[in-house]
Amino acid sequence: MPLGTHYDECFGCGPHHSSGLRLDAIAGEGLDVTAELTVRPFHQGGPGLAHGGLLTTAMDETLGTLNWLLLAPAVTGRLETDFLRPVPVDSVLHIHAWVTGVHGRKVYSAGEGRIGGPGGPVAIRAQALFIQVKLEHFTTHGRPQDIKKVLDDRDLMKRAQAFEVNP
Repeated sequence: MPLGTHYDECFGCGPHHSSGLRLDAIAGEGLDVTAELTVRPFHQGGPGLAHGGLLTTAMDETLGTLNWLLLAPAVTGRLETDFLRPVPVDSVLHIHAWVTGVHGRKVYSAGEGRIGGPGGPVAIRAQALFIQVKLEHFTTHGRPQDIKKVLDDRDLMKRAQAFEVNP
């Protein structure tokens, strides 16, 4: 099941971010998700290769999406990445992430990115610690105009859902 975006302008998953990754996370059978990143020329670090920071961002975004499955907002506390092989421009990185444990407000997760699909060679591995936060974290530290836009978008979605009719 597609999980959708948490904010239209998010660099990781937002469909309206002009240079963003536009990752679409899909929920798995348990506490796991998959996503795919097509590496474009503007994602380069070294000539013809994805920038390592960009790959780390893709892992952070995918690992962070796991928190939607737990129904709790969370922020990255720690992210550790291992780069195993270069990822060429124009290739697809298939990312699989899963929850490894939950202890209080701490959510532990891991993931890997494979070139070309689920059976391809592993290019990157990551482990992360996310800390669950209250929604006030975002309203206190975020820009008011961005918070308003998210709330307006959610109100619009709720109104649209109220008019849905099953044939």
